[in-house]
Amino acid sequence: MAHVVAERGQPGPAKCQIKIGGMQCSFCVESIRKAYSRMDGVLDVGVSLSHEEALVQYEPGKVTPTQLQDTLRSLGYTVRDPKKLRSFEEEDAEMREHRNRLLVAAGFTLAALGLMSAVWLGHMQPWFRWVMLGFTLSMIFGVGWSILKMAWASLSRGILNQHVLMEFAAFGGLAGGLIGLFKHPWPMADFLGAAIFVTSYHVLSGYVSLLVRTRSSQAIRKLMALQPETARVVKNGVEQELPVEEVRPGDLVRVRPGEGIPVDGVVVDGLSGVNQSLVTGEPIPIEKGPSDEVIGGSVNQTGTLLVRVTKVGEESFLQQVARSIQEARALKPGIMQLVEHVLHWFVPGVLVAAAAAFVIWTLGAWLVTGEPDLERAIFASLAALVMGYPCALGMATPLAMIRGGGMAARKGVLMRSGEAFQVFKDVKKIVLDKTGTLTKGEPTVVEVAASGNYSEEQVIALAAAVEATSEHPLGKAIMERAAGLRLPATRDFTAIPGRGVRATIEDRKVLVGNPNFLAAEGIDLSALRQSLEALEHEGRTVVAVAEEGRVAGLIAISDTLKDDATESIDRMKAAGLQPVMITGDNWRTARAVAAHLGISEVLAEVLPEEKAEQVRKLQRQGYRVARVGDGINDAPALMQADVGIAIGAGADIAIESADIVIVGGRLGAVMDAYSVGKSSFRKTVQNVSLAFAFNGIGVPAAVTGLVHPVFAMIAMAASVSIVLVNSLGGRLLSEVKPSLARTQ
Repeated sequence: MAHVVAERGQPGPAKCQIKIGGMQCSFCVESIRKAYSRMDGVLDVGVSLSHEEALVQYEPGKVTPTQLQDTLRSLGYTVRDPKKLRSFEEEDAEMREHRNRLLVAAGFTLAALGLMSAVWLGHMQPWFRWVMLGFTLSMIFGVGWSILKMAWASLSRGILNQHVLMEFAAFGGLAGGLIGLFKHPWPMADFLGAAIFVTSYHVLSGYVSLLVRTRSSQAIRKLMALQPETARVVKNGVEQELPVEEVRPGDLVRVRPGEGIPVDGVVVDGLSGVNQSLVTGEPIPIEKGPSDEVIGGSVNQTGTLLVRVTKVGEESFLQQVARSIQEARALKPGIMQLVEHVLHWFVPGVLVAAAAAFVIWTLGAWLVTGEPDLERAIFASLAALVMGYPCALGMATPLAMIRGGGMAARKGVLMRSGEAFQVFKDVKKIVLDKTGTLTKGEPTVVEVAASGNYSEEQVIALAAAVEATSEHPLGKAIMERAAGLRLPATRDFTAIPGRGVRATIEDRKVLVGNPNFLAAEGIDLSALRQSLEALEHEGRTVVAVAEEGRVAGLIAISDTLKDDATESIDRMKAAGLQPVMITGDNWRTARAVAAHLGISEVLAEVLPEEKAEQVRKLQRQGYRVARVGDGINDAPALMQADVGIAIGAGADIAIESADIVIVGGRLGAVMDAYSVGKSSFRKTVQNVSLAFAFNGIGVPAAVTGLVHPVFAMIAMAASVSIVLVNSLGGRLLSEVKPSLARTQ
């Protein structure tokens, strides 16, 4: 179950994308990478813990996808189809399996702790040691059997990871306990207890890691719930209802008023208003007619549409958004590279420290005192292994980033790459598109200037009466402004493309169009010349209205600013970010919008292919640059930017080109993403520092022989708990309690 893609333009190399089950922390990433790197024919390996995926570039003549998958299975991981999202039933089944294993482990651990407490209080019974031995063997070879298999598979390949280190600690405790069968007195229960505790906590860390990843994917369920499960497919004039999975590109689908649109496609027949707010965040229904695109998950409101399917399955908008939550490609910013470099030496270092502790308290003690201290030697070695258990270090970075991704998803922000976490905090310039990003992207009447005895309502009513049958966007804007007004009947409607329209209202000739059109028709605009110049200076589109050869008024139409645009720009400035506006619109309009928002850097009349070059210029000046666009004609600039942010409904380009995708048109979500990125990186640094501090101090302290293995176990558990609490806070408890309650 792997997705194989031939390298574009090359007949040889291919890529194999594999979904992996059973990953826990960064050590799993490093183990898989090492295993693949040592295979003949493997050219490059990328492994992501966040979305549990490996991308392997290989030579087909030397290695096959089956061999790549078998390698994962031999390491103890499971393999899933990367082209399919796991069903909720599969997720729940995996959660139940890990939860049950954890409950069994907890039972053994609590029972062992009870026996150990009795021994410490002086209530030792002869049968205690045999029960403790049974508990230990059950934990290592029963509950922890899968861990043991993974450790052996890694060790046989020369890979030292957290599974290997845990088993060294577990078998060290078992060996120390077995000595107690023959040597008295001997703290047999303490050694066996350490083996039980370290195995139990390993099971717990695996369960928590799975819990966090599963819960952080809940946004996928919400997104996919928007898409209807069935579609009415029209074939040979006959309408039949089919599951969406059976719909194919090219099929015709009928969507009636009030129904959800089940597929991405193009309207071939019908007119209707479509509410795309659930998908794009735009609150105003958009009129859809022939040749207009529709997005699966939006709601058809007024008329019946016949839609030709263009995209299904994983190519559809909702599927791409859902996949972008799970599949964060390139989650390898600098801090992770540093951690993984340290991990390369970490496990061997811990094993060397444990061996050194044993030598110091056997051979060293014999040379100094004339008698080896075997009990202290085993205690010191076992404590070093336990204190060096790298669970906290391995979970430090992924937990911070998974936490950040989950926080962002709940705000409608999809953090797709490591740059979204690592680089965003260093951004100094935010380059913003105008239309659809700073503005709503919809023409609206913003001002009316009446002439002579005409009122604003009369001017609007005249224009609306003439534009009533027009499909032009400016005409629709006028009609919206005229809502509630009584419109006179019109006749003899004539449209002059690119100029305006003329009609007759109660035997009076009415003209509506651009000022040049009216001037060419002999209309004197001098009475409103000052207003006309002022409106045009502000970048408004002006529609002039005349009746019976006299000017009645001017209607100013503009693409209005988004409700949160001014607040968002202020937030950027307050955070030390410098907004830059780039637009293909004219300089006059661009300057007017920028002045209203307080943006000092403006580039206008920029062609789509020039936008990426403008971003490069800023980067050459030494700036980290974020690019915000609506995803239409912005792909090169989004790719060029250090952090590309797609805002709005530019489905394909947004998903493929951006590091961050904002589902909806809310500009304020850009600063939400910035805050999440900074917070997540801060958590990463905190977690890594805490983990390194614990291991850096704990292992040398254990070598001295002054740290009891049980206390080492408690300290190790505390370090992992601190990292978990620091990453997830109170949210962890709110997730764990309902999950455990379902087992009762």
